[in-house]
Order: sequence, then structure tokens, then C-alpha cells
Amino acid sequence: MLLRQEGRALVVRTPAKLNLFLEILGKRPDGYHELETLMMTVGNYDTLRFTEENLPAHSSASRSSMSSSASDSSLPMTLACHWGGAPNCSPGSLPTGADNLVMRAAQLLREFSGTCRGVHVELTKRIPLSAGLAGGSSDCAATLVALNRMWELGLSDQQLLKLGAQLGSDVAFFLRKTPVAICRGRGELIEPLAQPMRLHFVISKPASGLSTAAVFRHCHAAIEPRSVRPLVDALYSGRLSLAATRLHNALQQPAEELNSDVIRLRRQFARLPFVAHQMSGSGTSYFGICSQREQAESLAAQVRSTGRDHVFVASTQS
Repeated sequence: MLLRQEGRALVVRTPAKLNLFLEILGKRPDGYHELETLMMTVGNYDTLRFTEENLPAHSSASRSSMSSSASDSSLPMTLACHWGGAPNCSPGSLPTGADNLVMRAAQLLREFSGTCRGVHVELTKRIPLSAGLAGGSSDCAATLVALNRMWELGLSDQQLLKLGAQLGSDVAFFLRKTPVAICRGRGELIEPLAQPMRLHFVISKPASGLSTAAVFRHCHAAIEPRSVRPLVDALYSGRLSLAATRLHNALQQPAEELNSDVIRLRRQFARLPFVAHQMSGSGTSYFGICSQREQAESLAAQVRSTGRDHVFVASTQS
């Protein structure tokens, strides 16, 4: 997550993530699943531009306002969404009102702090939707961090983490601002790690998407759960070929049962010389690992030649 001040505006570039490992350990009393996952940020970014509202905003088709329950004197909070190259994302394809995670984060922060200050957010979307890349969670975390600073709330990292846990399981990972982490619980328990070897990915997102909730409803806890540690050890020892044998995503099978595009991508990637490949998160994005950026660009062109999917290259970050 990269923040910079531009005049009155605070601009945040917030990344996507990939899951190199995801195991389902069991069902929790709260209805969520207990999991262990290895997540990495990659260089595909959404951009959010926050400008404090001082006057009532005018509504339009791509900009809607949300009233605050804090006070009748609260200034408007508004959101405009712009297409920046992500598939299935255009003005109007994302809600700009209370259902959007950006607006939910802003509203929760305002209710928690008691502030009446307002904001206008311009979101340029590049991380694909319904993809298992956590674009919504990344945007949500960026909103908590940016508004805590813009509204001068002085909330601690722990307070932001508690608020983020109310909004989504992946939000904590982005709030910790770590490039790599083992995440446990329902995803909110974070063990930050240093960046291992630099990895390069070809990521393909089909036109179709998947509901995270639907995929989890179809998954089952492992009878003999795998551990993330062998993968972590292989990555930190620089043995990429060994790490390739230890990738795992327990959600891939139920995702394939729900969406044949995941099967098609698996078969397509298997025909190409990737070091390893699998689905990210709950899908539908699929990725292949390369040791060199040049190889990733070449293989991306081959995947892109089918013409049916959004295909891009991204690398791990320091």
C-alpha cells in the first residue's frame, strides 16, 4: 500500500494478492472456516483518491452519496468508480453506495470515531472482480488507513485491525502492509514474513466469476491437513522447483465443480512450461509461476492468444 499527498487529495495505490497455499482446517462456531494460507502481494494495483468534502455533493449516475447516522450535520461521503483495465468492471458495474466495501469502511470508521467529516473517493479499478485477488479487501484497508490520516483520528494499528475484521477476512493482511504473510483463523491472524525470492506470475481472469461464499459452502475440511511450512521453507531456501511441488489450494476442487472456466485454465496452463500453477483464493483467477519476467511475458502472450480472458503479468513486491 503506497500513500502520497497530492494537494488536498490523499492518493493510495493498493495491491492485489495471490494465495500460494490455502488449507481448510475445519468449520468454526461463527460459521466461518478455519484456514491456513500463504498470501503474497503482487504488482497489480487499484488507485483510490481521497478528497475531503466541505460542501454537499451533487449526485450522478457514477457518484452516489451516503448519509451518516452520526449526526445530521455530517458532511457527505461519496464514491465514484472508474474503469482502469479490470475485466467486468466499468462505471456502474460496482455499487457506489452503502454496499461497497470502501463506503462500508468509511461509515464504520465514522461511527467508531464519532467524526462528522466527509470525503469523496475516486476509485480506479484494475484488480479484477470476483477473482480471488482480494481487490475489495485491499480497497477497504486503504480506506481505513487513508481516512484515519485524513480525518486526523489518531487510531492505532490495533484499532484499525479490529475494525477491518468486521469488514472482511482478508482486510487484516493489507492493513499489516507486509508483502508476504501466513494467515490463520478465518484469515485475520497474520504472521508477517520477509519477502523470499522474487517471483513472476502470469495471471488469467476469465469473464466469469465466483462467489466466495458459494465456494466455501462446497468445500470440506481436510482429514489430514497439509502444513504451509514445507512451502515456506522451500521458498526461503531458493528452491523454486521444490516449492512448485508444495503449492496447494483446497478451494480449487469446489471452484472447478462450480465453474468450468477454472478447469479450462488449469488445462491450458498445464500445457505451458510454468514452474507451477494453480487457482488463487476462491477463484476464478488462475496463475502460473515463472522464474524470470521475460518468460512470464512470453507465456502471457501465449495465454492471451486465446482471446477469451483478461491476462496480465505481475511480480512479487519488496
